[in-house]
Amino acid sequence: MKFYSWNVNGIRAVLKKGLFQSFLRAHSPDVLCLQETKAERGQIEIDVPDYREYWNSAAKKGYSGTALFSRQEPIRVVNGFPREFAERFSFADELQRDSAEEGRVITAEFEQFHVVTVYTPNAKDDLSRLNLRFKHWDPAFLAYCRQLERAKPVILCGDLNVAHTELDLANPSRIAARRVHGRRAQGFPEFHRRRLRRYLPAFYAGNGHYSWWSHFANSRARNVGWRIDYFLVSAALRGRSAPPTFTRM
Repeated sequence: MKFYSWNVNGIRAVLKKGLFQSFLRAHSPDVLCLQETKAERGQIEIDVPDYREYWNSAAKKGYSGTALFSRQEPIRVVNGFPREFAERFSFADELQRDSAEEGRVITAEFEQFHVVTVYTPNAKDDLSRLNLRFKHWDPAFLAYCRQLERAKPVILCGDLNVAHTELDLANPSRIAARRVHGRRAQGFPEFHRRRLRRYLPAFYAGNGHYSWWSHFANSRARNVGWRIDYFLVSAALRGRSAPPTFTRM
């Protein structure tokens, strides 16, 4: 099976440009996971007869959201965290914005594994979601994936909104300087990176393979980016998977 993860940064714009249709024709994924859809299913016209569609949209219009397209019908699909699980955690930030209402997680259960797609909250430029990430979201999401894994292996993909090591940054020295001088580097805080290491011991070595680029200074053309989107696969599936595929357009 072919799994793809794509932060579309607005599905309506991607559809208007014809990129979604051409992507499906070119790659023919078995499972396609989308993040940052910024839309409800009823707001768009999309014709994908070969796929089952599952959407988890934010309560706030035009914000966040995830979707999953699968050729094979899952056994079941869960939007967000199951209620009995979510009751153990708090998902409100310092401004009382509830991240559990932002359509950030979809879980599809198949016969041999779970597929989880996630659009992780970032800390925000004003760091208003720093405590949310560190104290609530990260521990909850890790606990949720481990709970799923007790039943069957997990294929996790999406935007984790943190760079793991300096190899995941085009300019690590500049980011380090921002931390030294007290400026915000909300995508590269050490405590988020330590949390990410609890999911896995290490990523593959080598820089230059990024999934996010700033809109400024022609960053994408110069490949000055960050690697903040990942595929993580349970050890039980090791050896059965090819290198993952990520898409940003």
